Amino acid sequence: MSKSYEILSSLLEKTMALQTSLVLFEWDNETLAPEGAGSYTSRVIGALSEEYYRVMTGEEMGKAIADCEEDKSLSDVERAIVKGAKEAREELVCIPSNEYRENAQLIAEAARIWSKAKKEEDFDSFAPTLEKVIGFKKKFASYRKKEGQKLYDVILDEFEKGFNMELLDEFFNRLKEEIVPLLKEIKENGKNIDDSFLSGGYPEEKQREMAHYLAEYVGFDFTKGVLSESAHPFTTNLHNHDVRITTSYREKMDNAMFSVIHEAGHGIYELGISDEITQTPVGQGTSMGMHESQSRFFENIIGRSQAFWTPLYGKLQELYSEELKGISIEQFMDAVNKVQPSFIRTEADELTYNLHIMIRYEIEKMIMEEDVDLKKLPEIWADKYEEYLGVRPENPSEGILQDIHWSQGLIGYFPSYALGNAFGAQLYYHMRKEMDFDELLISGKLDVIRDYLREHIHKFGKLKTSREILKDTTGEDFTPEYFIRYLKEKYYSLYELS
Repeated sequence: MSKSYEILSSLLEKTMALQTSLVLFEWDNETLAPEGAGSYTSRVIGALSEEYYRVMTGEEMGKAIADCEEDKSLSDVERAIVKGAKEAREELVCIPSNEYRENAQLIAEAARIWSKAKKEEDFDSFAPTLEKVIGFKKKFASYRKKEGQKLYDVILDEFEKGFNMELLDEFFNRLKEEIVPLLKEIKENGKNIDDSFLSGGYPEEKQREMAHYLAEYVGFDFTKGVLSESAHPFTTNLHNHDVRITTSYREKMDNAMFSVIHEAGHGIYELGISDEITQTPVGQGTSMGMHESQSRFFENIIGRSQAFWTPLYGKLQELYSEELKGISIEQFMDAVNKVQPSFIRTEADELTYNLHIMIRYEIEKMIMEEDVDLKKLPEIWADKYEEYLGVRPENPSEGILQDIHWSQGLIGYFPSYALGNAFGAQLYYHMRKEMDFDELLISGKLDVIRDYLREHIHKFGKLKTSREILKDTTGEDFTPEYFIRYLKEKYYSLYELS
């Protein structure tokens, strides 16, 4: 290791230790922390955030990065880490330290305020906090934006480099052209599917047992990972040897099962990152879109296929011997893939899910680019649900308050879910050329699929962008056409449409 890189590594080690502490607080906040801890813990988070900011934006860090940029002896990976450190520093150095800390404390408290507002179905009690979160988001984006660049484009780039409103508008319009008519055809001509047996009478204890089994079955390593409970399922990681996922247990027993497979997909990604780059600025998944491609690849492309359940359905029937008595695997697969427009994104079927994302994308554009009156958001939300899905939320909790993301400052995240679906479908059709995908699932050989994903996606972390990964793996740049093909093939078959 060269002297210049050794100095940078020492500084980055400090920043990673601080970030790890912050991640632990985030985990604790959502899982175990007592309700009364909020405002006090937020000050600790603020202090840690301020110290992270100080080290990252300090002159010593700037000099270390500059020295490393001139060092010709660095390896390709070391140069990538230097580049990642420089980008992380540039995102922060333009923000005043007091504003950075104030925002960190606000985010720490906002999730609790959101949670209380959701329970009480009271958007008005959350609106002032949301206004502050949005204010910081706009202010920080304005510090970083280039001449002629829009604020929302700056924010979108945080989650998916190379995708802006122009590209996303084209993407969502293409999905809308195909999904809305397909949804209408299913409603008018599709066969009836009974999914009533999925609800009621499923003991939480048994749901926990199945969730743990499924996470382990798909490849989540419990020697390096933890499964817990939270109101809103999520994944967080300290490094590639400590990855934590959560789920929640509800009346419909399939909610927890597919939620945990989804989060396990995120976890498997982080566990698969190379030891060489973990705990560095490039030691996480390359983007939120690629991350979502992996979680939804496991949840939907694998988890909602009959091939996946062929070796597992007997165990499920054994666990729920009364509830699933007389229910065939074919009936079960129909039920867990049923198209049913609903209010809740996390419970949406694979087809209508993307309409949920389009609604959020359109509202985020309004928030960032049109200065929409926040008091009108519940009504705007409800109107869009009625327009796209034919359902209207009766209260804010099943409407505007259903997601935690905005309380965490994650404006710009939602489009990643839809992009992830499309990335995953593009990878899936390529992998089918490389291996007998269904036979591997039927035989329970998920390790072959996992190893392929680790080798072509996971291990690289941020060393490659999403589009570079797609190009290197499939030979093609990003295209939504594979996802459209996937949806049409799946739902024309499921609903016996001609």
